[in-house]
Amino acid sequence: MRSFKKYKVLYVMMLPAIAYYILFHYVPMYGAVLAFKDFQLMKGIWNSPWIGMYHFMYAFSDPVFLQVLKNTIIISFYKLIFGFPVPVVFALLLNEVASAKFKKLAQTISYLPHFISWVVMAGIFVSILSIDGFVNSVIKLFGMDPVLFMGNEQYFRLILVLTEIYKSFGWGAIVYFAAISGINGELYEAAIIDGAGRFKRVIYITIPMLAPVMAILLILSMAGILDAGFDQIFNMYSVNVYRVSDIIDTYVYRKGMVEMKYSYATAVGLFKSVVALIMIVTVNQVIKTMGGKEHALW
Repeated sequence: MRSFKKYKVLYVMMLPAIAYYILFHYVPMYGAVLAFKDFQLMKGIWNSPWIGMYHFMYAFSDPVFLQVLKNTIIISFYKLIFGFPVPVVFALLLNEVASAKFKKLAQTISYLPHFISWVVMAGIFVSILSIDGFVNSVIKLFGMDPVLFMGNEQYFRLILVLTEIYKSFGWGAIVYFAAISGINGELYEAAIIDGAGRFKRVIYITIPMLAPVMAILLILSMAGILDAGFDQIFNMYSVNVYRVSDIIDTYVYRKGMVEMKYSYATAVGLFKSVVALIMIVTVNQVIKTMGGKEHALW
């Protein structure tokens, strides 16, 4: 009670956020029981008959779901492996720029794509990469045949990764800019006196000081390891690339919203959530073992 009285204003400020999470994240968990039921609309969730693990067993015996799971893992890891270092590198490079005006301009330009929805961004990329788009116009100038990028399985995953990086790297770098600005300047001054150049200052001061932030963001990214990007893929894919681009979220959308198999879609979504929980706990434990408690979330 003493703590509550002391920080009562902060607790009151937290109430809207707490209410949001309770209403939109915890209360809907009740619907997870659909995964273990044969949902019948007229009977409702609670009165529908229980069927146990049937939907889970059916999913793992369905070759379509196994292909969807494979696509989700591949696309997610591609985005993580190639996308995670880009904001770090961008923040490190921009931190070495002397001109404050150029820094602000570069940061502003890099943030802008984050605020544009995937509906608009997908339309832009589809237009640029279409048969009559800018990229194929350049290809034609060199006497080569145009390429159907958006309908080619060979290129589609690469396009997904590159467009995701383009849209998110500027926004993702904000945390690293903040962390870099909080590094004690005396460390750099001491390194300069000792004769360390810019590269060595980055290697031996900046990156080690960023390590805790990088570790925490890596742990948090594990929670979405099976979130390969529904908005992006839903607005960019086509039947021609289903085999390499259909992910769990688009699969759940089709099964739940289009085919109205609510129980089965819930089971697949619950499986995805359980995997995310396991991944975030595992990675947190690994980072705690390797780097100490200060690098982990808990």
